[in-house]
Amino acid sequence: MNIIEVNGLTKKFKDILAVDEVVFSVLKGEIFGFLGPNGAGKTTTINMLCTLLKPTSGTATLNGYDIIKEKNRVRDSIGLVFQDPSLDEQLTARENLEFHALIYDVPLKVARERIKEVVHMVSLADRINDKVETFSGGMKRRLEIARGLLHHPKVLFLDEPTLGLDPQTRNHIWEYILDLRRKKDITIFLTTHYMDEAENCDRIAIIDRGRIIALDTPDNLKKSVGGDVITLDTADNEKAQKIIESRFGRQVAIQNGALRFEIEDSDRFIPQLFSKLDMEVISINARRPTLDDVFLNLAGRAIREESADALGIARAVVRARRMRGRS
Repeated sequence: MNIIEVNGLTKKFKDILAVDEVVFSVLKGEIFGFLGPNGAGKTTTINMLCTLLKPTSGTATLNGYDIIKEKNRVRDSIGLVFQDPSLDEQLTARENLEFHALIYDVPLKVARERIKEVVHMVSLADRINDKVETFSGGMKRRLEIARGLLHHPKVLFLDEPTLGLDPQTRNHIWEYILDLRRKKDITIFLTTHYMDEAENCDRIAIIDRGRIIALDTPDNLKKSVGGDVITLDTADNEKAQKIIESRFGRQVAIQNGALRFEIEDSDRFIPQLFSKLDMEVISINARRPTLDDVFLNLAGRAIREESADALGIARAVVRARRMRGRS
């Protein structure tokens, strides 16, 4: 069963086509990843699904509700965790959660029970009465995830949920996310530029220049690359490139000053390669394809790290709160 259905969704900003007739669906209960470089259309698409932006054309439904005609129903069905922190650090964790419950019209008695539930879920029960300004970055992210769950959303949107966190904290956050999916059967829609995190997704949509260029499971996407990835640096890369292309029929790209190409069986190929190269080999590396390789093959470049636009996010939060009382 699809909990999100998107058909021909398009958004134009004057002469700029930010999202170009995207079509995809998200299954109920799955972790759906949205990957792409800065400016690819990820945030614009998500903002339309969350009713923060009105589409120029196309349609979409979330939890069975039309994102244009039934905005309030859609908003009641979603939780949002923005890329930049949006907590009030002068308030305690409890006060932040109580304020969120008030915005979503969760009755006080119900809110108290749910607050107990979500803080236990993210292991913050012992810090619930502490001011958020005393929290570490990982604790703040966990509190934001708890806040996004407080009104029992059907879909939780996570925009770069572990951006800027250390590897250990990132792993802990993902433990909470995966446990959350198991316990609550909630659908999670996330963006990330950490390719290892994207491996946790059931399916991934890759978007570039406003269009979805691939959508499949992580394993199937990596299989599309066509074999092991070889990175080679020699004393004469230009000559080595010609040898590989002419004698082995491989298309070779130059990336970061080294040669890069794919081969089906690197263990058998590398000895053959050394026998043909009459030059010094500085370094050679063979590895299995990654999701970054998938994007490189599809778009001709690597996914760039995202930069947070704090002002834009703050405005989005304000819009979301104001819009709850409109239309």
